[in-house]
Amino acid sequence: MGTTSHPILLKKPVKLACVQLAAGADKAANLVHAADKVREAATSGARIVVLPECFNSPYGCDFFPSYAETLLPSPPPASLSPSFHALSAMARDNNIYLIGGSIPELATDADGAKTYYNTSLTFSPQGALLATHRKVHLFDISIPGKITFRESDVLSPGSAVTIVDLPEYGRVAVAICYDIRFPELAMIAARRGCFALIYPGAFNTTTGPLHWRLQGQARAMDNQIYVALCSPARDLSAGYHAWGHSLVVDPMAQVLVEAEEGETIVSAELDGEKIEEARKGIPLRDQRRFDVYPDVSQ
Repeated sequence: MGTTSHPILLKKPVKLACVQLAAGADKAANLVHAADKVREAATSGARIVVLPECFNSPYGCDFFPSYAETLLPSPPPASLSPSFHALSAMARDNNIYLIGGSIPELATDADGAKTYYNTSLTFSPQGALLATHRKVHLFDISIPGKITFRESDVLSPGSAVTIVDLPEYGRVAVAICYDIRFPELAMIAARRGCFALIYPGAFNTTTGPLHWRLQGQARAMDNQIYVALCSPARDLSAGYHAWGHSLVVDPMAQVLVEAEEGETIVSAELDGEKIEEARKGIPLRDQRRFDVYPDVSQ
């Protein structure tokens, strides 16, 4: 059997940091605090920095409408989206790629009808918007005696896989929280050449201990690439208790670094050689049977 040549997915090593941020009810204060922590991550050498889901507000259906910002047409004026401009400045001031967690987004149609999304913005080191991901799978669950939550009571779903080109490194995929439970999204991104899957997310103290770490390892194992999960810090005074435990998993599904529940920054060095090593050692990419089952990336 001849050997197939495969492109290098990560052109050079890069340090990625997840900022496990504590956010409160004051949006302006949250943005200032996020900027401080992003600066701290960048100062430690991170070139890709990730913020958590709903980093600018409390997480919950009661909060989405009042904290939502208008993002289109882009760029929005600062009066309509202070978070957009704050993220752009954080990326530019620190010369980093910034995956800006997520914020509640408000879209208003010509008739004045309002639609809300859970939206992640990625910025370049020049502060330019590179990609927008609207959460595709909404968090609607009911575990009796534990937790019931329905994002779809307020939010609408996005409809795209989001792949971002970081020219000097390669491609990453961005998705949000509950999106990680759907392996198809990750498979599509991996087969389109991403070196990492990046998920800002806010699992809770029921689903977190069950599946957070496991989901990160599962997506890394299936796709043999890096996976980063970035959570808010846990705040027991809030209505929703985030799990925390932001982490980075390598292409062999080993957890490189994992936070506890408090505010912190965790980082890891990503190396393209590790992806190639995993894929050569366990050559799934050359062994898939698309004559037996479909290729979801087509």
